[in-house]
Amino acid sequence: MRYMAPTLFASMLITAAASAQTNWAEKLFPDGITHDFGTIPAGTQLYHRFKMVNIYAVPLEISQRVGCACVSVTPSTNVLQPKEEGYLDVTMDARRFRNRKKVNIYFSVGPEYISSATLYVSANSRSDVVLNPGEVSFGVVSSSQSPAPQTIDVEYAGVLNWQVTEIVKHSAPVEATFKELYRRPNQVGYRVTVSLKPNAPPGSLKHELLLKTNDPASPLVPILVEASVQAGLTAVPSALSMGNIKVGESVSKKVIVRGSKPFRILAVDGTGEGVSAEFGNNDAAVQVVLVKCEPKKAGELKRQLRIRTSMDQEGAVTVNVDGVADQ
Repeated sequence: MRYMAPTLFASMLITAAASAQTNWAEKLFPDGITHDFGTIPAGTQLYHRFKMVNIYAVPLEISQRVGCACVSVTPSTNVLQPKEEGYLDVTMDARRFRNRKKVNIYFSVGPEYISSATLYVSANSRSDVVLNPGEVSFGVVSSSQSPAPQTIDVEYAGVLNWQVTEIVKHSAPVEATFKELYRRPNQVGYRVTVSLKPNAPPGSLKHELLLKTNDPASPLVPILVEASVQAGLTAVPSALSMGNIKVGESVSKKVIVRGSKPFRILAVDGTGEGVSAEFGNNDAAVQVVLVKCEPKKAGELKRQLRIRTSMDQEGAVTVNVDGVADQ
C-alpha cells in the first residue's frame, strides 16, 4: 500500500504534462478564448471576432466545430502560417434560444503538431426587447454604387419608460439614424435606418452598432450590420509570376480586368526594362491585358504595373510582376 503514493504522483505528473501539451493551442488567441455578449434582444444576430496569431515555427491547419446550431464559425484562413495573424469570425443567432445560453467552440490545429482549445461564447436573450429583422444586411453591393438604406425595428414591452438616446457606430462605414414610431402604455417602438457609405472598403464587412438606452440593467442594444462590397474594378490575377526566363527569350501572361460597367483602358504605367503590356481600344466590362516579359539582362525582375481606366471611381488597379532572368 505504501508504494501506491509515488505511482499515483507520477501518474498525476504525466497527466498534467499531457494536458499542457494538448492545450497549447490556447496560446494562439492573445485576446482570450471567451466572449460574453451580455443581455441582448430576442432575435438579434450577434458577431464577435477572435484574433489568432501563429506564434510557432510551423504552419497550422485549422479545424473547428460548435456545440449548438445557433452558432456558426468562419476562419479567415484554413492554414495559419508562422507569425501570421488570422481570425475566427463567430455569429450567434438569438432567434434559436431564450434566456442564458453558453456555447462551446471546439478548435484544433495540426497535422505535424496537434493541439486543441475550447472557446466559449455566451449571451442572455431577453424577451422584452425584440429586433425585426435580427440584423441589417445589404447583401452583395458594388463599391461604386450606393445601395438603398436598410431599416430595422426595435420594440420594447415592459414597465420602463424605455428610450433610445444615441447610436454608437465605432468604425462602421455607415450612416445611422433612429426615430420613435409609437409610444403607448408599457410599449414603445423605434425604427433604425442604416445607409452604407459610398467609400466602404471592398470585402466582407461585419460591424456592430450599439443603441444606447436609458435601461439601467441593459443600456446597450447591439445591431449587426453586414455587407459584401465588391470593388468596382478588379484585376485577376493581381500578381504575375513569370518564373525563370532566359535573357532574350519572351514570356507572356494575361490579366483579366473586370469593371462594374463598360470601361476603356487608358494606359499601363510601370512598363519598361523588358516588361511591356498590350490592350485593346474598346469599351467593355471585361478587358484583357497581355503582359510580356523579355529581359535584356540577368537578375531579379520585379515591377508594379498600374492599369489606368476610364472608370469614374477606382479608375486604376495594380498588378505585381516578378520573375528571374537567367543567362
